[in-house]
Amino acid sequence: MTTMTVGKLAESTGINIETVRFYEREGLLPKPERSAGGHRLYDDDDVARLRFIQRAKDVGFTLKEIQDLLFLRTSDLATCGDVSELATRKLNEITHKIELLTEMREHLADLIERCPGGDKSTQCCSILQGIEGGSAKAAKGKKRSSA
Repeated sequence: MTTMTVGKLAESTGINIETVRFYEREGLLPKPERSAGGHRLYDDDDVARLRFIQRAKDVGFTLKEIQDLLFLRTSDLATCGDVSELATRKLNEITHKIELLTEMREHLADLIERCPGGDKSTQCCSILQGIEGGSAKAAKGKKRSSA
């Protein structure tokens, strides 16, 4: 098995050296062996693990959720259903965020549509007034959502 330093590991995965060290501190990456000179030594399993972490981040998992996925991935007692449950929760969370963002987009578009633009003073700016008074949300009859 090939061993490499943290610099080579970072280069081969495209992950910053400080991020690799952070993942070690957080328990996402196991503590590596050390050379006689005290340098961290990594192997192909570490490369695969870092790529897994990066791909999981790319689809929206938090570091805590990735830690859970890594545990499930190596547990003899875990099932595919356990992984599916975690992924379904994440999908529901993403769907909810998209709904909130869609609502925010609609409110902002409404504020922009009401704005006459041009050289008028900001004292008359309907966008600023709408944000200050919440008129766009009131006009739509929407409740304020917490994000």
